[in-house]
Amino acid sequence: MLDFIYYPVSFILWCWHWVFGHVFGDASAVSWALGIVFLVFTLRGILYKPTVKQVRSMRKMQEFAPEIKKLQAKYKNDKQKLQQEMAKLQQQHGVNPLGGCLPMLLQIPVFLGLFHVLREFKPGKTENYFFDEQGVASYIDADLFGARLGNWITQPAVELGQFDVSRGAIIAVAVPLMIAASILTHLTARHSVARQNPEQATPQTAIMNKLTLYMFPLGVLIGGFFFPIGLLLYWLSNNGWTLAQQHFVYRKIDAEEAEKKAAVVEKRNATAPKPGQKPVQKPVQRKGPTPAKPVAPVEGADNAATAEPAADAKGTTAPTPNGEAGTEIPGLISDRSRKKSGRKNR
Repeated sequence: MLDFIYYPVSFILWCWHWVFGHVFGDASAVSWALGIVFLVFTLRGILYKPTVKQVRSMRKMQEFAPEIKKLQAKYKNDKQKLQQEMAKLQQQHGVNPLGGCLPMLLQIPVFLGLFHVLREFKPGKTENYFFDEQGVASYIDADLFGARLGNWITQPAVELGQFDVSRGAIIAVAVPLMIAASILTHLTARHSVARQNPEQATPQTAIMNKLTLYMFPLGVLIGGFFFPIGLLLYWLSNNGWTLAQQHFVYRKIDAEEAEKKAAVVEKRNATAPKPGQKPVQKPVQRKGPTPAKPVAPVEGADNAATAEPAADAKGTTAPTPNGEAGTEIPGLISDRSRKKSGRKNR
């Protein structure tokens, strides 16, 4: 039914086993262990970009955490309205909550597929999805400190007899792997919780933090009694990759944000006035048409044109500079002369 998952998982495992088999031998447990580890690295490498998007989405949600708090306080009695407003807010900030769950959701079918493939390596089988009879026999014969990769602690005694191994040897190999995987699960969750914004904390967030910090590592420890050794190697390498990737991605994003802040501060300092320098005020622009500038009169020309012709003793006007006589007629008194004579009579 889930062959579309089993075949790709078994193919990737077959490829890495083929690579390391040329170095350590086909039946070597080291070849199979490294094949499982690099199967994890391959799948996590494919999921690297979605994981980075998930981290960026979480950081954006932390930025508008105060707005989320306001919505929660405003619509605390209306859950449906709160969900609608939260969806609008996330859409405005370009945050997709489902995108943050994508890397985790994609790892679930891979885990189930590898669990099934490793459990199908049984004595007497002639094939196991992409592996032929020789590949099945190579996996069964791979000895890891007296245990087989397909064994688990609670495996029935009848099946252990087919592999010719003791339960004590399985416990000696599986328990350290279980403890290491559980510790890495706790450290990964602890590192993730430490990056959360306290302003965004809710009662549901506190419950989830306790689950990831304590219950998930405990679940790995208890589940190790039922997981094959090969699957414990998968879990250990997967948690190790997650922890290392978190440190790398968070450090990269922190450096990018610090660079952006430094660029903003540098730009602000470049436009700010220097110490002791008076701020330059921009001239106020007046509305309406600008008045025309007065034209300076030309010296001599305007005086000659505007000068009033002088009258002689007989009342005649002196000739103009062009040689033409004045416009006054002899015997007639001009208005100006009348005004002057009137003043004298008074």
